[in-house]
Amino acid sequence: MSGSPTSRAVVGVRGMETPEARQRVRAALAAVSGVKDVLESDGSKMIVDYDPTEATVMDLIRALRRIGFLAGME
Repeated sequence: MSGSPTSRAVVGVRGMETPEARQRVRAALAAVSGVKDVLESDGSKMIVDYDPTEATVMDLIRALRRIGFLAGME
């Protein structure tokens, strides 16, 4: 039996200059249904592993916009 499919997205996020901001971004992404892992790539990008049957890249971007961050695919 295989696990659910996993896709990876690199999401560019503006405004993550502080540790608090990065934590807010990480938490918002992790709260999206289907997200399996969130890793910080550098000060402006997050790497998100997610189940494409449960979430889309737009779901990730919308979650960040809801908390006031500009985001887009890298």
